[in-house]
Formats: sequence, C-alpha cells, structure tokens
Amino acid sequence: MGGQRGRLIAAIERTQAIVLIKEASDSGARRFKSCEILGLTLRTLERWEKDEGQCDKRESAPRVVANKLTEEERSMVLTTANSATYQHLPPSKIVPLLADIGHYIASESTFYRILRDAKQLTHRLTSKPAKHKRPEAYEAHAPNQVWSWDISYLPTQVFGMFYYLYFIMDIYSRKIVGWSIHEREDAEHASMLMKQACIDENVQAGQLVLHSDNGSPMKGATMLATLQALGVIPSFSRPSVSDDNPYSEALFKTAKYHHSFPWLEKFSSIFNARIWSEKLVNWYNNEHLHSALKFVTPHQRHTGEDEVIRIKRHDVYQIAKLEHPERWSKETRNWLVNKVATLNPNKKLKGKNREENVSISMVA
Repeated sequence: MGGQRGRLIAAIERTQAIVLIKEASDSGARRFKSCEILGLTLRTLERWEKDEGQCDKRESAPRVVANKLTEEERSMVLTTANSATYQHLPPSKIVPLLADIGHYIASESTFYRILRDAKQLTHRLTSKPAKHKRPEAYEAHAPNQVWSWDISYLPTQVFGMFYYLYFIMDIYSRKIVGWSIHEREDAEHASMLMKQACIDENVQAGQLVLHSDNGSPMKGATMLATLQALGVIPSFSRPSVSDDNPYSEALFKTAKYHHSFPWLEKFSSIFNARIWSEKLVNWYNNEHLHSALKFVTPHQRHTGEDEVIRIKRHDVYQIAKLEHPERWSKETRNWLVNKVATLNPNKKLKGKNREENVSISMVA
C-alpha cells in the first residue's frame, strides 16, 4: 500500500508541476526558467506532458494491446477455419484464398495463433488421419528365420533411366541370400527371386518371416501369393518410415559407398550392373568384416564358424594380458555378439536380448 500511495502522490505532484509551468508560460515566462525554479529539466517536462509519460511502464504492469482482436473477431477466425470450404486447409492457404475473394479477417500468423490456442492446429476435420502402428517385432535366433528385402536404384549412363537392384538379407547373419537386377520394379521379379532364395537356403513352410517396405512390388498380388505358397509370413514397414526396415537400408548404404561403385561412370548396361553386383555380393558375404558381427563375415556368422573365431580372439587377448598386464586397466576387448537379432524391437525385447548374451568364457 505504501508504494501505491507514494506513486499516487508523485503523479499528483507531477500534474501540479505541469499546470504551474503552463500558467507561467501563458503569462509570458520562459518554460526552461520555470523548470529551473521547480528543479526540473525541460526534457523531463516534455516527457511528462506526453500521454505515455503518465503510464506505468513497469514490465509487470497490465497492458492493453492496441491491435488485440475482439472476441467476435477471434470467433470469426475459428468459424472461417472450420467452415466446409477451409476446414481441410492450413492458415497459409486460407489467408490467400480469402484475399482472392476480397476478404481479410486476420493475418496468417494470427490464424495460426488462434487455432493453436483452440488446440485445432493439427487436425480440424471430424475424420482423423490413419494411424499406423509400429510393425510387430520379430526375433531371429538362428539363420533363415527373419529376412529383410528391398529394391534400390542403380544409375545408368542414360539420364532418367535406372536399373533396379533387388537384395534379400538374413538379419541374423547379415548374409545376402538372394539378389537380382532388372530394368523395372515388378512383383513377379521379386517372387521369382524369393522362390530361388528359399530353394538355395532350404527354407521350409512356416519357418521364415519376410520384412519389406510398402512398395507396390512388395505388396503386389503375385508376391503375396508366392509368400503364401512358400509358407512365408509377410511383414511390412509403416508408410514412409525407413527406420522400420533398417537392415536393408544399411545394406544398400554399404553397397553404394563401396569403392567399386561407379558414381562417375555409372552403369553402361544391365550386364555390367550384374557383373558388379555379383562381385559385391561375393565380397560382402565372404570378405566383409561386419562391424555389427564383431568383425566376422556374414558367411561365417551364417554357418556358425564365427563362434570358433571369436573364442580364438578372446584367447589371444587373454594370453596378451597375462604377458603384459600393465596394458589393461580393465577387461580385455569384448568379442560377444548378441545371440538374438531383432527386427523393430520394443523396449521389452531389448532388455530380454541383453540378458541373452552368452559370455565367450562360458561358450569356451
């Protein structure tokens, strides 16, 4: 209360000073002389005489925004945005369309702000957009239980023309179990490749899950009929979510970043593309030390040879530690590989998989 009373007294004194100086000025006195008598500067007097000088300028003081919309105007914005004509459009399109018919209600930013306050910025239609659930998680405890496949472009020397590389990968071993190159994306080509891969790997009905994205070759009638005949369970990513098919995405990145990929020359013919792909698959399966497999090849993982290799590496490190213990302050390098490969794991499966890691010492 004391502060308010003091400000009130100050306001009264300020008003009285303005009145006294005005009276003196009307009588012929100079304004700056009158200010000197009252102990003021002319600049202070001018500031007091302005309307804004009478306002409380503290940040906590209530303010009235001059261009604030009324409730009727805000209601008009919401009504317009939810009308049959504009309910499916964002404010960035509503405002220009209103201008086209010679009508201005508010700015684009004001539309956005009012819709955001009304929690109508995301979706205003009565029908809601389709929600796609995360794909079901599948676990592979051994080879030929879960495969992933996709198609990628290979550039040709003809602008706008591509060859299409089909890859099928085993997520447990990362081995490429099937590949082919064609001049178009087609479910029939995919089904033929799938049949051959199942024959090569001796896959039985009910043994395998095949995961892919939502492309037309993946969900084509020919491909789905083939999977049903082979007894293969299909699995699909969510639309436009590449993370749901991470194994194939990583495989294509490795392929296209390989030093032999002809980014400059490109592929002159489908024959050359097939020769390159055959060499790449042989390198990837039999020579490439895969980081996710603790640097064994996919073929070694696929056949189980990696167990012996990792045990041998572990023994080498243990002997080195015995000979030079000063070089290790903790344990030697961990050569463990997760015993389970999971496609689109949820939190529960991630924790379970960590517990299923088996130590090399126990295996040995």
